[in-house]
Amino acid sequence: MIKLFSSPTPNGRKVHIMLEEVGLPYEAQLIRIGQGDQFKSSFLKISPNNKIPAIVDSDGPGRKPIAMFETGAILIYLAEKTGKFLPKRPRERMAVIQWLMFQMGGVGPMLGQAHHFRHYAPRKFQYAHDRYTNEAGRLYGVLDRQLKSSKFIAGERYSIADIATYPWIEMHERQGQDLKDFSSVARWLEMIRKRPAVMRGMAVLSSGPEKEMGASAKEVLFGKTQFKRR
Repeated sequence: MIKLFSSPTPNGRKVHIMLEEVGLPYEAQLIRIGQGDQFKSSFLKISPNNKIPAIVDSDGPGRKPIAMFETGAILIYLAEKTGKFLPKRPRERMAVIQWLMFQMGGVGPMLGQAHHFRHYAPRKFQYAHDRYTNEAGRLYGVLDRQLKSSKFIAGERYSIADIATYPWIEMHERQGQDLKDFSSVARWLEMIRKRPAVMRGMAVLSSGPEKEMGASAKEVLFGKTQFKRR
């Protein structure tokens, strides 16, 4: 059994979708990141960087429990455990891994900054607002060029590269992006959106409409609480 510690954010939803896609039994526990659950010692033992999601697999390598953090590592682990969504042939495998790294190193961090400066910063900082909105657009352009000649991000087969990228692109409007400018991304997004496991994964730990983030949650996530050494 896999125990999932997460929240319905783009990063959390990557692993939610993967677990639904591979069909492994799991239990999901909500980590209330706006209330500081991620800083509790019990969670830090699993995720030393105090970020969601994290998993504990009771049936890990050698039939021993294993704790995992960092979404890219979790996706690779689950793919290797199940033999799904990560090809074994070297060329195909490396194509998936390089596009997964593109998501981990570019799409997630840069689109996350676009979210922050467009919606959460305590005051508008035009330079940062424009920089990250424009960088998001550049990254969408990279994806669009790739998807013009490829059904999925890393080739002709659905993979963990698609699973990792989808929850971020689903929020394109919050990043100031119009999919009319990226027709291939729009085609891909609609295709992924219709997958039953993706729909189930997007619903995990979600209950009702999203609420506006309050001042206390912003302090926990972006203020002194976040930067305290532990």
